[in-house]
Amino acid sequence: MTQYIIYFNQQWVGNHSEEWFASRGPLANDVVNEIKDAGAYVFAAGVDEDINAAFSADATSGTLLITNGPVAPTEAYIGGLTIIDVPDDKDAKMWAGKIAQACGWPQEVRRVY
Repeated sequence: MTQYIIYFNQQWVGNHSEEWFASRGPLANDVVNEIKDAGAYVFAAGVDEDINAAFSADATSGTLLITNGPVAPTEAYIGGLTIIDVPDDKDAKMWAGKIAQACGWPQEVRRVY
């Protein structure tokens, strides 16, 4: 089996009403439950939207430095992720498609090593 991360950047979500978002949650939960029932579930979660609440750890200078905020300013940041364990790309694409349809915004998929 191979693990894949399915994720989206918060900027891909778009502007929608509270009602629209409320309608997507149950759909996304249904897909996560379907992944669990299929035995492919590893982990899934949304990420805090407040990028300023992030903190960073950097030891590239040889000395560990912990700072508040992201590593570097960026216009795109992760909004949520799902990690699955499936036999191949075909299954990863299938789950990514179901998540994209349930959420209503694009998903990116990458193999995890």
